[in-house]
Amino acid sequence: MRIEMDKTKTGFGQVISEITNAGGDVVAIDVIRASKESTIRDVTINVSDAEDGRLTEAVASLPGVRVVNVSDRTFLVHLGGKVEVQPKVKITNRDDLSRVYTPGVARVCMAIHDDPGKAHTLTIKRNTVAVVSDGTAVLGLGDIGPKAAMPVMEGKAMLFKQLAGVDAFPICLDTKDTEEIIRTIKAIAPGFGGINLEDIASPRCFEIEERLKAELDIPVFHDDQHGTAVVMLAGLLNALRLVDKPMERVKAVLVGCGAAGTACSKILLSAGIGELVCVDRMGALVPGETYDNPNWNWLAERTNPRRLRGGVSDVIRGADVFIGVSRPNVLTVEDVQSMAKDPIVFAMANPEPEISPEAAEPYVRVIATGRGDYPNQINNVLCFPGIFRGALDCRATSINEEMKLAAARAIASVVSDDELNEYYIIPSTFNDKVVERVSRAVAEAAIRTGVARRIPNDLR
Repeated sequence: MRIEMDKTKTGFGQVISEITNAGGDVVAIDVIRASKESTIRDVTINVSDAEDGRLTEAVASLPGVRVVNVSDRTFLVHLGGKVEVQPKVKITNRDDLSRVYTPGVARVCMAIHDDPGKAHTLTIKRNTVAVVSDGTAVLGLGDIGPKAAMPVMEGKAMLFKQLAGVDAFPICLDTKDTEEIIRTIKAIAPGFGGINLEDIASPRCFEIEERLKAELDIPVFHDDQHGTAVVMLAGLLNALRLVDKPMERVKAVLVGCGAAGTACSKILLSAGIGELVCVDRMGALVPGETYDNPNWNWLAERTNPRRLRGGVSDVIRGADVFIGVSRPNVLTVEDVQSMAKDPIVFAMANPEPEISPEAAEPYVRVIATGRGDYPNQINNVLCFPGIFRGALDCRATSINEEMKLAAARAIASVVSDDELNEYYIIPSTFNDKVVERVSRAVAEAAIRTGVARRIPNDLR
């Protein structure tokens, strides 16, 4: 924050006090210009997003103080976008030009024409993923549109590249029409080795993913659903290892049967969960009941074997595990106290979890959230780079349930027995072993289940 200050009206100590009172932490002060009557200073301040505007207003309200300029490091990082395209081969003379472009490129084009499979070896298709959104369910912000969704998709492309060496490109579509989204993705698919669907609202995201999986011969993965599910299962495998409870004897209550909740339920069933009760705004889903949402009907027929009815408080008694992908404050301390011994709570609603960790901690053995400022963050970044790395390496035609289970087990395996504790059930995003183990496990599962078109050299 650059501040011009009339020293006859306000002292700099008052400015510092105002910044502190507004929640700011001053970390540096630079004098740009000074005279007897006035000074111009640059003040560097650590401040949360929520306090940013309030702080600026507080300083500007002081007598004789003018806020000349405010720069935000987060915004500065985004100037001009966060990704770019770089050539792999330098063009320094006419001979180089004739090889990468005309006339030499024609021979490569015809080789692919004669054998379309060569697109995987002779173009960027072998290592490229499209990160596609329509901007209808961006983070916790909702339907903010395709332009406003771009910074998120760019960030995801950065993570793909930095963590797994995958070239990902952000594509935000200016349509909410399901058929148009499907047609558009199918039309651009020849240039990509995989499709990562992102921040598309439920229930359209289900149909879009299922249709594309059926109609394309490359992996299609809706990360909001399956990324959350894979990392949740990885954390749960380690939490159950910590409390010494076998998966097949565990009762879990899952709240929130949207996109992520449905995927979490499916992977828990695939992993052999003993008893699963799914709860949404109508209460527990019960076998034999009919619901307007087709996904609820699917879940109802495969969960809640004891046909429990009611809300969270009614069905959570005696449960070993709570999994929340819903909204804040749906779980109470009394609910947690009614759970089985050594309860495990995954309160993953963002930005506010289903129960605050501070409230739950005295009564639980393990708590995990979707937030980075608490231990045990369930973060999709642990999943999608390695899954796509493995799928691309073996040229998988799809990402199936066995590949997701393999990814979850691989993530869990990164935490050793010596490291495992109540505050460390899931590895760090920046742990180099994560992508390495996940990609290998995913490729092995793809080969084992017959969806791989290539066996990587290190798996031969």
